[in-house]
Amino acid sequence: MTHMLLAGLALATAATMAAPTIEHTTRVDHRSGPVEVRYRGAVVVEHRQIGAVAPAGQSSTLRCAWTANMIVDRHAKASSGTLMTRNFARDGVAAGHQPGWCSSSRAAIAREVAEKTRDLHQDVTAMAQEDHDVLRAELDQIHGALAAG
Repeated sequence: MTHMLLAGLALATAATMAAPTIEHTTRVDHRSGPVEVRYRGAVVVEHRQIGAVAPAGQSSTLRCAWTANMIVDRHAKASSGTLMTRNFARDGVAAGHQPGWCSSSRAAIAREVAEKTRDLHQDVTAMAQEDHDVLRAELDQIHGALAAG
């Protein structure tokens, strides 16, 4: 009975942790004037405990599956003083698994995440570049509404 209970708990367990943030600042040109933009990115790791603890003498299937996602926060300040924020993500920038309990594998997972996500600044810069058209569209909408009002 305990074996079944542990297996059920193991499947339901999930946790997250964040890595250090990476900052990228840039200027986006818009017809309303230049926009100063700061992007802050961080890797968030989700852990999922899977498998079961085996009775003595049998192989355990217990392991920790993890997925790393890049989360970026954008803070843009238009020349008019308008502040525009946005939060967006890129899922699955890295993934893997470790044998055993998630709680005892955190250091090994952190090393693996660091190895698989070596160039975080490049990732944040690429995501920021992808956001520029979204930001310009938001600015067009705001400035169109201001001109109409």
